Amino acid sequence: MGERTASGFAIKKSLCFFFTLTTLLFMLSWVFVLRSTRSEATLGSTTNSNLFTSFNDSDSDQVQQQKNVEVESSFGNRAILVDNVEAPTTLVEKQQHVHGEEGVTCKPRHHAVLRVFMYDLPPEFHFGLLDWKPEGGVNSVWPDIKAKAPHYPGGLNLQHSIEYWLTLDLLASEAEASSSSSSNANSVMRVGNSSEADVIFVPFFSSLCYNRFSKTGPREKRSRNKVLQEKLVKYVTSQEEWKRSGGKDHVILAHHPNSMLDARMKLWPGTFILSDFGRYPPNIANVEKDVIAPYKHVVGSYDDDQSSFDSRPTLLYFQGAIYRKDGGHVRHELYYLLKNEKDVHFSFGSVQKGGVRKATEGMRSSKFCLNIAGDTPSSNRLFDAIASHCVPVIISDEIELPYEDVLDYSQFCIFVRTRDALKKRFLINFIRSIGKEEWTRMWNRLKEVESFFEFQFPSQEGDAVHMIWQAVARKVPFMKLKTNRSRRFFRSLYGRAPPDFS
Repeated sequence: MGERTASGFAIKKSLCFFFTLTTLLFMLSWVFVLRSTRSEATLGSTTNSNLFTSFNDSDSDQVQQQKNVEVESSFGNRAILVDNVEAPTTLVEKQQHVHGEEGVTCKPRHHAVLRVFMYDLPPEFHFGLLDWKPEGGVNSVWPDIKAKAPHYPGGLNLQHSIEYWLTLDLLASEAEASSSSSSNANSVMRVGNSSEADVIFVPFFSSLCYNRFSKTGPREKRSRNKVLQEKLVKYVTSQEEWKRSGGKDHVILAHHPNSMLDARMKLWPGTFILSDFGRYPPNIANVEKDVIAPYKHVVGSYDDDQSSFDSRPTLLYFQGAIYRKDGGHVRHELYYLLKNEKDVHFSFGSVQKGGVRKATEGMRSSKFCLNIAGDTPSSNRLFDAIASHCVPVIISDEIELPYEDVLDYSQFCIFVRTRDALKKRFLINFIRSIGKEEWTRMWNRLKEVESFFEFQFPSQEGDAVHMIWQAVARKVPFMKLKTNRSRRFFRSLYGRAPPDFS
């Protein structure tokens, strides 16, 4: 009896040891898997230092999860997902980043021409606002840009001139489409049949209209901006192209934050091209639906920049309006924190009395340039800094940046949260901690990316016009998704098939 008891005890002991060993090996195997997964994720985050990033189907969910973790409690326009469906990113022109000893070269991986149908709106909506009239009384909607493009007014008007450059580019694409040497035809092509188009373009110079007719002059003149918006809404919503998609494939220009104040409430299903979302409710404009385009910088481009960390005596530069409303309160608070720092230039300035010249000289002689939220989250000051190769220091929590889905701004900009910037000596100590080597690396990056923010006619591959069209192209799958979803119940509701796109 004692032998059987001892034998049973031994068996139980062996089974217990085997179970413990198996459990331990199982746990160790999971630790190994988790370490491997973490290593791959860490490797991906450390090796992906390219200026451009591209996504495919397999990693889009991981990227979205990372974004969800990083987003803070103040979502604003960033948190809106139309129909709670993410935009696909597979049918876009992706960027390939190639490192070399001389810097960074960005080459498109695929050339997918964006096909655009442009409404032939009467000249009063576009070039007529530039006082253009058909020569010889010829009844024409568009100028002959091969002979001469109408002149756009200078000064601050230029910062919101995106509408002008994109429209010129579409007009030029018709003539250039047959030319093998055309860079324009590689990014966009105007088509005459809307059923062949990816998007429908509405050529209303809304920013220019606001600047010309909303500020000064007789009431009749100031009301013209409102009248033109009403006429635009009536025209666009009566078109077959609008009716068959509900406007979801339309591209509408509203770069000035005060432009389209009336029409946007009726044209919101379309994709707006904006400078930011500062004055838009999130159900009207949001980062999933719309495109953020850069301002045209006011200061001149810094060609043949031979400056260095040591040759730029000013550490931190800001010149502009110090007292602003809304989110701009931070400007005057920072002014009192920084005004006595010996190597900081923080003063009031405007475009009047040589202001642009002074700003140009100041930015080119400074290591860092402050870009602080004003009445709206963004301003052309950021793009002036990029053109001046002055490393931008961005203090604007709600700012949206052009092409940020493919361009990593952290490689050439410094971002500081507002609540941190307003802590005593936090900002100045932080900027002083950035040494010569790191600054030089960011300065070199600025020179590599500056072409992405240059507006010109004719456009060239990799300039601002080209980059905006690419940003629009990346919205096309989402436009089609929204349109198709909206047609699901058309037959059961109306007793007939939805309008055919073909």
